Amino acid sequence: MAFTFAAFCYMLALLLTAALIFFAIWHIIAFDELKTDYKNPIDQCNTLNPTVEKVKKIKRIKIAIKLVLPEYLIHFFFCVMFFCAAEWLTLCLNLPLLAYHVWRYMSRPVMSGPGLYDPTTIMNADILAFCQKEGWCKLAFYLLSFFYYLYGMIYVLVSS
Repeated sequence: MAFTFAAFCYMLALLLTAALIFFAIWHIIAFDELKTDYKNPIDQCNTLNPTVEKVKKIKRIKIAIKLVLPEYLIHFFFCVMFFCAAEWLTLCLNLPLLAYHVWRYMSRPVMSGPGLYDPTTIMNADILAFCQKEGWCKLAFYLLSFFYYLYGMIYVLVSS
């Protein structure tokens, strides 16, 4: 039983997938609050989108990253890790979601900031339903990925 780079990748992927599951649940709850009018669209988009705040005393731009960009960056980090570890099946399983993340970010609405959700159109029934389905699909993918990474980690540790 040897500790290899692939085993390390699977262990780190397990921990980070737990964070992604939390992000997906937060995404689902956020859009459910929006659907039931518990929160208004502007507040909801401010919690989901990254914001840029100007700090007057320090005179620099402070970026507070919220939900979307960490999820995309963590998933991109997975793909790079599994590419470096030569775990091709795991990489191929993650590539469709990575391609979707790239497409989703490139086709985001035109706004002043780098967010995905526009407060003026988020209450549209089609967009709201799409965002809820997206959250449920990502939750299912991350849950399946979690158990796959657990299996992969055990397999790599036992087979080496």
